[in-house]
Parts: sequence; structure tokens; C-alpha cells
Amino acid sequence: MADTAAPRLHAKYKADSVPALMKKFGYTNPMQVPRLKTIVVNMGVGEAVANPKLIDSAVVEMTAITGQKPVVTKAKKAIATFKLREGMPIGVKVTLRRERMWEFLDRLVTLGLPRVRDFRGTNPRGFDGSGNYTLGLKEQIIFPEIEFDKVDKIKGMNITFVTTAETDEEAKELLGSLGMPFRS
Repeated sequence: MADTAAPRLHAKYKADSVPALMKKFGYTNPMQVPRLKTIVVNMGVGEAVANPKLIDSAVVEMTAITGQKPVVTKAKKAIATFKLREGMPIGVKVTLRRERMWEFLDRLVTLGLPRVRDFRGTNPRGFDGSGNYTLGLKEQIIFPEIEFDKVDKIKGMNITFVTTAETDEEAKELLGSLGMPFRS
């Protein structure tokens, strides 16, 4: 069965990125080429300790941004200085795969990142040493799905791109070929 409605960025990956990466790194088989496995979007809401309603708004906003219902993350340990007890909700996260992952990356690169104030490119030092990249955003309002008037609090988020790349150089080349604007 042919997939006719493949996301635009996935088609670009197959048509442009795979041959370019094969040539650059000398792969002999297209299955050796690094690929994007998942994108994990995490929004920490530390203020939810004092105001539990912030978790509900974070769930609504994350659902609008990613198109998938997030999981509420809970505190693993009690920290008395932050008035935090074990099991209290402190954030939301979503793991995106397949079509939703490609659609989210496309929206992030073409619509979201250009709307960041004073944007000069993403930090190329966000790699972890084994081919994964984490990007921090200070505001959720850069996404067009979020209505600015309905936002009660500006919340930041971390976006982690999990790849099959073995090295950071391969992962950087992969994400760069997909349109990630790295700062030079």
C-alpha cells in the first residue's frame, strides 16, 4: 500500500537528505543513513506547586502545539524548600513519532523558530554526544496554534530530537538537511 499523504518534510528527507548524507559520510546502504526516531516535547511547570490550574492550561496548549494529548509528569522526590511533595504534577510531555513528528518539525522550522524574538539560529552545542539534540524555547507563543489572548502564563519548553546517528556531526548534518537553522 503506497502512502500518498506522506508529510512534506519526510518526502524531503527521502529525496534530498538520504542521498546527500550517503555521499558526505560514504554510506553504502540507505539504511545506514541516520534518521529521526522521535521528538520529545517537555514543558516544565514548576509554578504548578502553588497553582495546580497551570497544569490544565499546559495540557491544552501542548495538545494544540503537537496535536497529541500530553502525559502529566509528576515529582519523583519531595523537596521541602520548594514545597514539593512526591507525586505532585510538575509538567507535561509528549513523545511524537511518524507523521505527527514530521508535521511538528515542519511547523517548528518554518513557522515557530522564525517568530522567536532576536533569532540568530539554534545553538549548535545542544548535542549530547550520541547524536541527540535538545533545543530550549523560552515561550510557547511562537507557535501559531496558541492564541496569545488566552495564555495565562508564558511557559518555556525543551524539544529533544532523538536520532539514530552515532555521532553529533552526523546528527547535525541530518537536522541541518531538514531545515534546522544552526548558528554558525
